[in-house]
Amino acid sequence: MELSVTKMIWLAGSVLVVPALAVFTSFLLWPGVVIKAYNWYWRQKLGLVVRYAHSGSYRFCYYSRGTPSSTFPSLLLLHGFSATKDMWLPIINYLPRNQHLVCVDMPGHEGTSRTGVEDYSIQGQVARIRQFVQSVGLDKKPFHLVGTSMGGNVAGVYAARHPADLSSLTLICPAGLVYPTDSKFISRLRELENSLDQEQSIPLIPTNTQELEEMLSLCCYTPLKLHRQVLKGLLANRLPNNGFYKEVFMEIVGEKCRHSLQENLPLISTPLQVIWGKDDQVLDVSGASVLQAALPRCQVDVLDSCGHSVVLERPRKTAKLILDFLSAQEISDENSKKVS
Repeated sequence: MELSVTKMIWLAGSVLVVPALAVFTSFLLWPGVVIKAYNWYWRQKLGLVVRYAHSGSYRFCYYSRGTPSSTFPSLLLLHGFSATKDMWLPIINYLPRNQHLVCVDMPGHEGTSRTGVEDYSIQGQVARIRQFVQSVGLDKKPFHLVGTSMGGNVAGVYAARHPADLSSLTLICPAGLVYPTDSKFISRLRELENSLDQEQSIPLIPTNTQELEEMLSLCCYTPLKLHRQVLKGLLANRLPNNGFYKEVFMEIVGEKCRHSLQENLPLISTPLQVIWGKDDQVLDVSGASVLQAALPRCQVDVLDSCGHSVVLERPRKTAKLILDFLSAQEISDENSKKVS
């Protein structure tokens, strides 16, 4: 009897040890796979379903949660340069479960079709996102559009070009403006432009763990203390895409796209919310004053002790600001209906 109990304990311990050992080994050998598995787990926990939509031969990858409501607008979230739809997970964690939301991989990123530069310009991305909106039926009722960084540039131009599609708009540290003050990143870009060494790495396209740490330090106000294996995993998932990232980067900083949002500001009539990290080193917070000067009725929220990665650094606050803005728009719409 004593021997059988010992065996049972040993077997139970083995059942626990083997999976733990497998995870540990994977973390050491394939950290990128473990990070993808973690994101998959987080999506499952948050009730997100990965889907695909097609426009002709073009494929969009996105995830969604909830169903459209007759009272509250759907949310479409556009991520930034070299990110994926998973960058929104920290914010979604603080959004109501019944809020209908859709997060799409931007053109060429993650699971969305990778074609050519015609789709990577801001104008090209706007056109593709409009195709996505139509393919999943988001245009049946005005929705709230959220975009950050490059996605903010796309979202702003989308609002200018397709105002009837939107009920309101949130821009988080958007690219595409003429910033009164150069950020650390913009200053670095000017140095690279004037440099004879064309092989220098672009700060947002790291090629080794040191450059990745420098990029994270550039994007975040509070330094991220990540385990070396986590850094290796993040880098492993990015490296195969670096050629694509460079292609996109050169397109969006070119003369056609560099100030796309600035050029389209006079056409934006959608109620606008602006959220910016006060200590943004990628796109200077002075861009918020540019938006407010051009669109005086916009709501501006500047977050203290926060950098460019607002979604990562202040997810709870950002989610609350968006929800409060949506509620305020709903009250405003109701009051307008009563007056009319």
